[in-house]
Amino acid sequence: MAEPVYVVDGARTPFLKARNRPGPLSASDLALQAGRALLLRQPFAPTELDEVILGCASPSPDEVNIGRVAALRMGCGKKVPGWTVMRNCASGMQALDSAIANIRGARSQLVLAGGVDALSRAPILYSEKMVLWFASLSSAKSAGAKAAAFLKLNPAAALSPIIGIMKGLTDPMVGLLMGQTAENVAYRFGITRREMDEYAARSHQRVLAAQKEGRFAGEITSLFDSEGKLYESDDGVREDSTPENLAKLKPFFDRKYGNVTAGNSSQVTDGAAWLVLASAAAVDKYRLPVLGRILDSEWAGLDPAQMGLGPVHAATPLLRRHDLALEDIDAWEINEAFAAQVLGCLRAWADDEYCRTELGLERALGKLDEMKLNVDGGAIALGHPVGASGARIVLHLLNVLKRSGGKRGVAAICIGGGLGGAMLVAAGRGQ
Repeated sequence: MAEPVYVVDGARTPFLKARNRPGPLSASDLALQAGRALLLRQPFAPTELDEVILGCASPSPDEVNIGRVAALRMGCGKKVPGWTVMRNCASGMQALDSAIANIRGARSQLVLAGGVDALSRAPILYSEKMVLWFASLSSAKSAGAKAAAFLKLNPAAALSPIIGIMKGLTDPMVGLLMGQTAENVAYRFGITRREMDEYAARSHQRVLAAQKEGRFAGEITSLFDSEGKLYESDDGVREDSTPENLAKLKPFFDRKYGNVTAGNSSQVTDGAAWLVLASAAAVDKYRLPVLGRILDSEWAGLDPAQMGLGPVHAATPLLRRHDLALEDIDAWEINEAFAAQVLGCLRAWADDEYCRTELGLERALGKLDEMKLNVDGGAIALGHPVGASGARIVLHLLNVLKRSGGKRGVAAICIGGGLGGAMLVAAGRGQ
């Protein structure tokens, strides 16, 4: 087994629900405030980092390499490389994995890695016809030519913008929105609307309980916007998200036959999460505390039309490589893109045929104990800032292990495009 990489500390912003308008903070503002708070409590200077790696699925046009922008804004100095990775929903987890590879390859000793997205600020685009009209207008030389080009304006094209986030959440290979792939998973495993809504309600209930008991306090750093307004906690969770109330919502992705609604799906959200990763040498050099270790990671591919089952395809070989069963894991974090998707993963592991035909196993892997799964709720209640979620679930998993006294955990995530990612972590420094 490869040398473990140590997680020293971590922090995230409150996750702020998109409310049909640009949110109060840009992606780099979110990354800056969470990262600055995290670095201020470390015994090393930001300039002593070897690199900064940030996952982001939707950076703004003026911050394309947002990892470098964030590093400079946080005071890491000009000599600390900052770079950006993108693996859709697992961009934050990919940032961690890239840091792990560099630490194990002795290229880095101390890395700040994480993820961010401000999905409320996803662009609104012009249609291709409108872009061509602008091109014709700008290339017209004379006043008459400009007038003729202007008269060709199609008001329907001008007033029918393309919602960027809808394009981003549509798989280009199969032409399906992510929610439609969740409908496919629900159909395959016979997951009912009632089961989806009950799972979604439980996510809200668990987040509310965690907030009440202060379980997020150690990982959330407060935000301030440009007007001085304070944001202290995740704001998408709802006390009235009961199965009965959720049952009143209409299907969103398949309006005629579907069961996936806005209420049993993850929320469109803004947020950032960072972790400080270190080698054993860096831990000793700076006398760093250790939250836990990342032991191993795995990436997998599958049918894009059933991308929600990605956690099964990534976590299964990870477990088998370490000779572990589902019940050997003390805590699980599976990102809740959709209730149907998480429930589908549980059904797939328990299904003999699926495990034989899709995973190459002799029989079903078994039943995952749901009391170990997302014990403090998940993205249905917290939100899913795409670039940040993979980092958030790893950070929170380590905090759950520390709080509960557990030894091992798995964080897993489904990824648009038909991919899955998973990480095996352990509490403390170990031997």
